[in-house]
Amino acid sequence: MRLLLFLSAFLTVSELLGQSGRWQQGVRYEMEIDFDVKTHRFEGIQRLTYFNRSPDELDRVFYHLYFTAFQPGSAMDVRSRNIPDPDFRIMDKIFKLKPEETGYQKIISLTQNGEPVSWEVAGTILEVTLARPILPGDSVLLEMKFEAQVPKQTRRSGRDNAEGISYSMAQWYPKICQYDEQGWHANPYIAREFYGVFGDFDVKISIDKSFVLAGTGYLQNPSEIGHGYAPDSVQTAKADQKEKLNWHFFAPWVNDFVWTADPDYQHTQWVRKDGLVLHFFYQKQGPNQEEWAHLPPVMDSVFTFLNKKYGPYPYRQFSFIQGGDGGMEYPMATLITGNRPFGSLVGVSVHELAHSWYPMVLGSNEALHAWMDEGFATFISDEAMNYLKTLGLLPGQTPKEHVHAPTYAGYVNLRASGLEEPLSIHADHFQTNYAYGQASYDKGSVFLHQLSYVTGQQAFDKGMLDYFDTWKFRHPNPNDFIRCMEKASGLELDWYKEYFVNTTHSPDYAIDSLKPDAGKGSVAILSRIGRMPMPVDVSVTTLDGKNFLYSIPLDIMRGAKPLEKEGTNFTVAPDWMWVQPTYELALPFPVGQIKTIEIDPSLRLADINRADNLFPAKPVGTE
Repeated sequence: MRLLLFLSAFLTVSELLGQSGRWQQGVRYEMEIDFDVKTHRFEGIQRLTYFNRSPDELDRVFYHLYFTAFQPGSAMDVRSRNIPDPDFRIMDKIFKLKPEETGYQKIISLTQNGEPVSWEVAGTILEVTLARPILPGDSVLLEMKFEAQVPKQTRRSGRDNAEGISYSMAQWYPKICQYDEQGWHANPYIAREFYGVFGDFDVKISIDKSFVLAGTGYLQNPSEIGHGYAPDSVQTAKADQKEKLNWHFFAPWVNDFVWTADPDYQHTQWVRKDGLVLHFFYQKQGPNQEEWAHLPPVMDSVFTFLNKKYGPYPYRQFSFIQGGDGGMEYPMATLITGNRPFGSLVGVSVHELAHSWYPMVLGSNEALHAWMDEGFATFISDEAMNYLKTLGLLPGQTPKEHVHAPTYAGYVNLRASGLEEPLSIHADHFQTNYAYGQASYDKGSVFLHQLSYVTGQQAFDKGMLDYFDTWKFRHPNPNDFIRCMEKASGLELDWYKEYFVNTTHSPDYAIDSLKPDAGKGSVAILSRIGRMPMPVDVSVTTLDGKNFLYSIPLDIMRGAKPLEKEGTNFTVAPDWMWVQPTYELALPFPVGQIKTIEIDPSLRLADINRADNLFPAKPVGTE
């Protein structure tokens, strides 16, 4: 009830204020599905109320028909067979699908407020010419009848996956494309990222009574079907003469709806102290039942950590579901392969849960800004995993001081490969899967951790919470995120986004030499070798064991980060002009009193060559 009241207030304020200068469309889906488990086909009725809150007249609308990607000759098939490094889960598998193994969504009829409209299917996109334009501020009812065939499990969605789950129903319904200030986003599906409209989903699924369903949304009729979602309810099907049960789900203000079905699901629940119910669906006779049984208290701790650090999870339930082909996020649920050792099961669960923040609540365009999806989720899931290690919840694993070191290594390897492309490239248009993966996951995560180096940890932590509070249930872009960080830190940060997102320039700094100055002190000569300018932290250790930290701001920051750690001998040095290739750092110590000088002792600067960050340099071959 609190959630519904919050969402109602949110929508009212949003409409009055125009989303603080930005509008966003809204939807309400009502769907009724009749599923035949013998043919793997279903018939559907969809009533879609579409709210045009844009200033534009819309004479066309577009839908995604994702299942049509699972046909020989589709864009996803052709892309997979021609990209230099195809995803092993796809390869040429779609090309080899038999007719009864392919996927499709066929439109039987479509009307606008009762009037027929014309349409054309172009690959995975349904192009609809409306009977009448949708005026700004108006809503329209689009009623559709369709039928579909579930493809053999290939990527994310499908039937009969490798672990024996019957149906992983992701991207299963005709889904309206997003329309925002950049226009329509009717991108053909090639197995990369998604972008959806926030709205309500009211879904009824009629299916053979032997199946247990899981997914997005709150089950509305547990007593009717005999599969309760309340903590103490019975988990067995009602013994009656019906061949099918009608499952009824409702999900408020989400951007997608996923469900799974299997007759062998074990369904367990865990209720947190704050009332959030965690659901777990996995095979009763699966080889990893013990690992799944140990998962609930661990994920309880993860929720506590993420709620505090990045904003409170806004729904009343979340489901961890065995299904799919690896791990994939959806509103209020994740599909993960479940035959894993415990550490791997926790790892994939944490990462996919992290997506409930990015992009399920913070609904950025993950297709255009994949790093705001995968990179942010990678960053906070790495933080959460390290937190679990500090609690001793991952047997045999100890916390790490530099938890993000692997993502930095991934970024450096991407730089060395010669395949790097800017983060601003649309996810579908990366030339290799390697470049896309390393950029969106690793470089996206580095973007955040390195930003904490620029702003200081306290301002960064505040900025992450401010970002959640400001942009939840909206569609933020990179500028929106950077503005939150600028307000939290008091620094100008547009240069950081422009260099690290829009280019492939990288930071690389070095200590060239140390010389005496005219007085009693010394001067350290630093140089910028890389093409990306950055502020630079320099640690000086004297022979008597004392340590001094100098923070050199970049002049275009218009400020400097504050002291991050109490008890540190901290000095803000004069600005380094961003166009200047060298810098002289004045030190109050004679050359003979200095033991070492090091650039970035915190290891947050994504310096692609750290070998020249220490003076005097370590002998070759030493650690």
